[in-house]
Amino acid sequence: MRIGMILDKTFPPDPRVENEAISLINKGHEVFLFCLKYNKNEGDVLINRIQVKRYQSNKLEYKLSALAYTFPFYTFIMANKISRFLKKNNIEAIHIHDMRIAGAVFKTNKSLKLPVVLDLHDNMPEIMKLYNHLQKFPGKQLISPKKWKQKEEEFIHKATNIITVSQEFIEEVVGRTKIDRDKIVLVPNTVHQSFYKEAVFDKLIVDAYKNDFVILYLGDTGLRRGLQTAIESLVILKEKIPNVKLVIVGISSTDAVLKQQVVDLKLENQVDFKGWQEVSLFPSYIVSSSVCISPLHRNIQHDVAYANKLFQYMSFGKPVLVSDAIAQKNLIEKTNSGLVHLEKNAQDFSDKVMQLYADNDLRERLGSNGKQFVEEEFCWEKTSEKLIALYENLSK
Repeated sequence: MRIGMILDKTFPPDPRVENEAISLINKGHEVFLFCLKYNKNEGDVLINRIQVKRYQSNKLEYKLSALAYTFPFYTFIMANKISRFLKKNNIEAIHIHDMRIAGAVFKTNKSLKLPVVLDLHDNMPEIMKLYNHLQKFPGKQLISPKKWKQKEEEFIHKATNIITVSQEFIEEVVGRTKIDRDKIVLVPNTVHQSFYKEAVFDKLIVDAYKNDFVILYLGDTGLRRGLQTAIESLVILKEKIPNVKLVIVGISSTDAVLKQQVVDLKLENQVDFKGWQEVSLFPSYIVSSSVCISPLHRNIQHDVAYANKLFQYMSFGKPVLVSDAIAQKNLIEKTNSGLVHLEKNAQDFSDKVMQLYADNDLRERLGSNGKQFVEEEFCWEKTSEKLIALYENLSK
């Protein structure tokens, strides 16, 4: 099939989009990716056999995207671009990445009547409730998560198939929308075997931490990710683990809050902010660590999704420490690959770290269980099979 993937941002990077596209191409499909560009000099390009088609956008359109389901401007603008993309490339099936641009796609598809796969990377209406700009004027008055949720449910019913990232997300969607369970497919974010089988290690990174007990965090550092809990725990841990080091690889707009917390608690020697690093360097940080963490705050989104970082950690045999957000708690307990702490509870977090610190055999056993789970069940080569089967059925 000639599959038209729709992404409302620039590309690359987007690991999930790239992984899905490559898997489908490997099975004989052609994948054309609609994405945006903000630099006029950028043109269409072939990336890993993905035919990337870039459409000009600007800051005004970007700002209007937040109002997509308040005012129709963004939907109208994008619908015109998407219509040209679909017709020019003779698209036979549409794959929408998340819901922000879904309204424009369904508007365009009224006349074309192509099969539509809606790929819900996140529970967007719930995540929006946590955005800072929705807590104050004018965002609070103009952007309604309730309206986004209504639209999401409308799109779920309109789509030919739905993809989600966890079993918990499937249960939430089916329970809320009452759609046929056969309509929804699980395609979780997992790692390619090459991530851990073909990793190249940076000696400078490994040597820098060889004498430390490293607690590692990879990824988005937004406050809802729970790093304030990990930082607070160091007040306790530094008295018991002299060489403890929290290494944070990632960025967000709220990093100043985290850095101020470190200063206020006098933890400058215990915390390394490494900023964003190339994914190719992630293995070096992981092998340098003793414990890898995901201290998410609990909310509807976090309770139904788990981050790719968990599988990156596990693929190198590292024990994980996660908060009790339901999806990741279930995963870690099912695989016996780590420990679970109460969200936002620095004392419980530090107790669990101490349990791992004191028992090297426990760390190795939990890490080994996680590695085995990734290798045998939860690498991309295995979890993408349902995506491939979905498109085989659409082809028929």
